[in-house]
Amino acid sequence: MAADTLISVVEDDESLRAALVGLLRSFGYEARGFASADDYLSVRDGRCGCVIADVHLPGTSGIALIGRLRDLGYSVPVIVITALLGPAVEREAHDRGAFCVLAKPFESEALIDCVERALAA
Repeated sequence: MAADTLISVVEDDESLRAALVGLLRSFGYEARGFASADDYLSVRDGRCGCVIADVHLPGTSGIALIGRLRDLGYSVPVIVITALLGPAVEREAHDRGAFCVLAKPFESEALIDCVERALAA
C-alpha cells in the first residue's frame, strides 16, 4: 500500500463516509470523502487509485458513476457498497464494471481486501 495512493469514498451518509475514510487512513491510504457522485466528478484527482461508491446517492447513483467514469476515459476500479443488495442490483453493478460489490454492513477486512485487490489489478 502506498501513502500516495488516493482512495475516494463517495457516500452520502456523513458518519459512514467519515468512518470509511478513517478506516482507510488507518491502513496507510490517503482517503478523501465525497457526499455525492457529482461532487466527486467535479474534483476527480488523477492520483485516485480506487473509488468506493454507495449505490443510492443523491443525483448520480454509484452504479451510474461507473459509466460516467468510463465515458470520461477513466478506468479506475470502483467498489460498490449498498444496504439494499439484491440479485438485480448486484448484476447491474457487475454488468457496469464494478470491481467488488459489498452489502452493508460489511466487515472492515472485506473492504480492505477489495481495495487491495483493486489496487493490484
